Amino acid sequence: MNDSKTQPAGIPAADCHFHIVDPLGFPLAEGLGYQPEAEEIGRFDDFMACMESHGISHGLAVQPSGYGYDNAALLDSIRRSEGRLKGIAVMPPELAGEKLPELKNGGIVGLRFNLLDFDPAGLAGNRAENLLDVIREFDWFAEIQSSAADFVNIAPLLRRTRVNVLIDHMGRPQPQLGIHQIGFKEILALADTGRAVVKLSGAFRESRLVYPYADLDPFAEAILRAFTPQNCIWGSDWPFLNIEPKPEYRQSLACLERWLPDADQRRTVLWDTPARLFDLKVDVEP
Repeated sequence: MNDSKTQPAGIPAADCHFHIVDPLGFPLAEGLGYQPEAEEIGRFDDFMACMESHGISHGLAVQPSGYGYDNAALLDSIRRSEGRLKGIAVMPPELAGEKLPELKNGGIVGLRFNLLDFDPAGLAGNRAENLLDVIREFDWFAEIQSSAADFVNIAPLLRRTRVNVLIDHMGRPQPQLGIHQIGFKEILALADTGRAVVKLSGAFRESRLVYPYADLDPFAEAILRAFTPQNCIWGSDWPFLNIEPKPEYRQSLACLERWLPDADQRRTVLWDTPARLFDLKVDVEP
């Protein structure tokens, strides 16, 4: 397979996991989350150019942990995109109720719970459950970044609150434990709710192998069987924060092509599903 392929010109496609990192325009939140290095800067203009060069037309920007609860860079990028981008924000539970209408008007479609490098207790206690209730009332998504093992504890909460769920990076399983590891089984079981969506992204983060990260193939296959392409989306994870060596954008696209060799199913993941979930639109249908 030629891993340098990009999407054909004129065909809509959405990158549903990337980060805007622009410390000069929007200072990072000191002492919170992962603080990107100078070579990890990813400004709005940089990403739009990257999209253009790879045939990607739309995107779902995700608030990186280094900005904490300050969503200014995210909202600015959505505004400047003229309808091509939507976003996932981060909010403290006590402010979410009053801020969500404003965020919704700014193109936000969900809130992120990053249990790995921002707030490990982000889904613990009544405050979190109340926030999930608010998210459900807005018909938004609760986006979860955690290890697969965490889903043993958080899956019952997600079921009980009946919230829409976005699962980052295939649930971040440990490939050496196989697809029957208990946390990953909990992720697959969430497919029966009809409210969970998995991002086919970030294989390079959990893989113990170099590109093409083949030890994640069984997990991608299991996810696609359980959720179907109608409940899977794709993301690059650009600009590849806190990982060495850094992958290339085209390699993430090539992984999706390997997992979904059928062009129609690939189009479903790249466009039909995200367009339906996040109300993405094109001016003229291809």
